[in-house]
Amino acid sequence: MATQKLYAGAKLREMRTRLTLTQKEFAAKLGVSLPYLNQMENNNRPISTTVVLALAQEFGMDVTELSTGDSERLVSDLREALADPVFDDAMPPLADLRLTASNAPAMARAFIALHRTYRQTHERLASLDEALGREDAQIQASPWEEVRDFFHYCDNYIDAVDRAAERFSGRAQDKGGIRAAAIESLGENGIRVQFPDIEETRKYDADSKTLLLSSRIAPQTQVFQLLLQVSLINQDKLLEATLDFAKFHSDEARAIAKIGLANYFAGASLMPYGEFLSAAQLYRHDLELLSNRFGASIEQVAHRLSTLQRPGAKGIPFFFVRVDQAGTITKRHSATRLQFARFGGACPLWNVHRAFETPGHFLRQLAETPDGVRYISLARDVSKSGGSYGAPVRRYAIALGCEVRHAEALVYADNLDISNASAYEPIGISCRICERQNCHQRSVPPLERRLSIDTHTRGTLPYEVT
Repeated sequence: MATQKLYAGAKLREMRTRLTLTQKEFAAKLGVSLPYLNQMENNNRPISTTVVLALAQEFGMDVTELSTGDSERLVSDLREALADPVFDDAMPPLADLRLTASNAPAMARAFIALHRTYRQTHERLASLDEALGREDAQIQASPWEEVRDFFHYCDNYIDAVDRAAERFSGRAQDKGGIRAAAIESLGENGIRVQFPDIEETRKYDADSKTLLLSSRIAPQTQVFQLLLQVSLINQDKLLEATLDFAKFHSDEARAIAKIGLANYFAGASLMPYGEFLSAAQLYRHDLELLSNRFGASIEQVAHRLSTLQRPGAKGIPFFFVRVDQAGTITKRHSATRLQFARFGGACPLWNVHRAFETPGHFLRQLAETPDGVRYISLARDVSKSGGSYGAPVRRYAIALGCEVRHAEALVYADNLDISNASAYEPIGISCRICERQNCHQRSVPPLERRLSIDTHTRGTLPYEVT
């Protein structure tokens, strides 16, 4: 089998800029000529094995970073944006999109941001009756989407926060466990922790320095909320520095992101990176065993698995998604080539939608995307109780998966016929950018293709995709 050539010019340029080296200086350290470096930085030549070794030895770079990152996500996001009807038949060839994502990632992100702003503006104009007369009616990016994209393009791994959480968890082992350590840490800051019967999950009064955690919530949720508060109190400078780096466009986005980072710290403290990665490999990523080992929920474990992307110590690249009963994606992340639709729901053929039909059970699926990549997908419903009789219950379904080449590392792949091509169900990202011509679950025609309509014949769909 031919070895795939590695083109990563943009990352070479970014690294050289970060090191404040000229091309001549960088070429000398890599042991190549100046013209050769110039060609690699412009993706006219692949990165040679000699250069890969030099990057690792001279700069301590995790060379796996060269072949991962934003490229596939950017291509997916570009395709979805360009599938908007406003572009008509202007969809560039896939090869051009890949070149843009590889050679000009900043331009690609700017285009995606521009399209997002256009889309939000269009939606606001469509509901002009509601917007008229409102003093706060502004055209700006959704804070929620801005934060979601921040984590998305960080590979859902925040190194400084993750390592701080791991250090806290390490100290907790000498203090009677993570729960006791969290309460003690808050106590050192003069904060009292109480567990009254209240509707709110967590409520902190800064004036009296009192943290109230509802006695109605599960013990593992109480621990998570304790750790979240530890993050907000003890790691405030770290969180603020991370937020400064992100440069959010609104105070709302910054506030949402701070909660997200505090949640990240809580999850990483509960499931410290090194220990969790080792356990995941030992248990072959059995979610229930990991849940029992670390005192975390199934959803928390699945989400944590998707964050194991530390340079030099990466876990399996997973995708993770959570959907509500309407099919709307409420959480999403992918370290794989599978990317989720930025707007709307997920492919209806995906097993995550069927999880609501089999509460309490794991569903396994072998799936293949239009680009020919095959995946193992695991889905299950999760419920969040309201804590009392009559209180509303929030119901979701989660999916966790990876490329089938990692099957041996997954207990859920046992007894699946992964070598049988017919065992794989065809799935896509979303109907409007899916290239499949004969999908029986298609809801709208693909925007990239022409339609053939025969008024005298009706097949699975009222049209044929050509």
